[in-house]
Amino acid sequence: MHNINPAQLVSTYDGLHDVVSQLSQHPTIAVDTESNSLHAYKERICLIQFSTREEDFIVDPIAIGNLAILQPVFANKRIEKVFHAAEYDLICLWRDFGWKVNGIFDTMVAARALGWERVGLAAILSKHYSVPVNKKFQRADWAKRPLTDNQLFYAQLDTHYLLRLRDYLAFNLRKRRQWSEVHEEFERISKASIRKVRNKSECKLENDFWKISGARKLSGKNSAVLCELYKYRDKIASMRDLPTFRIIGDATLLDMAKHCPRNAKELSTIKGMTAGQIGRYQKGVLTAINRGIVSKHPSRPKLSRTDPLITLRYESLREWRKICARRRGVASDVIIARDVLWDLAVQNPTNHKELELIDDLGPWRRKKYGKEILRVLVASIE
Repeated sequence: MHNINPAQLVSTYDGLHDVVSQLSQHPTIAVDTESNSLHAYKERICLIQFSTREEDFIVDPIAIGNLAILQPVFANKRIEKVFHAAEYDLICLWRDFGWKVNGIFDTMVAARALGWERVGLAAILSKHYSVPVNKKFQRADWAKRPLTDNQLFYAQLDTHYLLRLRDYLAFNLRKRRQWSEVHEEFERISKASIRKVRNKSECKLENDFWKISGARKLSGKNSAVLCELYKYRDKIASMRDLPTFRIIGDATLLDMAKHCPRNAKELSTIKGMTAGQIGRYQKGVLTAINRGIVSKHPSRPKLSRTDPLITLRYESLREWRKICARRRGVASDVIIARDVLWDLAVQNPTNHKELELIDDLGPWRRKKYGKEILRVLVASIE
């Protein structure tokens, strides 16, 4: 194991102020976050790690509270923020603090563009820096205090080597003239992450139960029971501050909706329903089932029918993308992201001016692939 000086744990506002002053002086910093998604009803960022070329910092949002003075660092385009697999971190930073991160460099995106096969951070650290990473902390409850030395070391490793890795990747990207390509993808990820948070916040809980696998196959009465069970589970998860899957799993909820058990004995025959769950939730579950049985049947959401021509165009584009990716030795979405491919199929541009209307198809990809895209779109309906 390499000798690494311990990271500075920042748990006071004054300490954070000092860190912001230091970060603001660097043109490039590494960033990562740790959240408690496996342990809370509503996940939140529990740590933000930073590394400069000299020091590592671990900021504790739970202890500090107000992190507003960090916002200008994330907004500053002149400070490059290096993440590994940035999208999830960007989603969390926007969701929790409303921060849009400008000037990102994503080492995973860069590695994929160069055709690296194993692009997880643990695999990269092991291969390039001989650093073993203990993956057990991926499932840790990062909201729990105090944090152990092993947790802090794990969190530190997530950013400690990123700047060195970024330099190595940047050298190879420039050498292969791929710098513009990856930076265009960095910008797309940055915009897409904000859209994903906004879209999620607009979803209504009363219709979420339809997303459970198998829900659409239920009869009207059974779907009403599932709806009531879903609402009950959500209420309990919120009260106990636990993820819903740790209350009762989706498959178990569906099984209860199918069989509508009326007492503890019948509940015990439901697959996945443990004695502990029956003891804890029996009354609420049976009440929810009874409520569902007499409730008005919920409206089944209409399946949106996709125009067959859109599907045809999308499949033609996907086949073309696969050939391009195979030729380069990269994953297909390195060429063009799936969402962008779908937008192309839906909007069906017929010339280069119309290609510019595809929001996430940047100028580099328009120039590189524009002619081929237009050719594939025309050929798909001939």
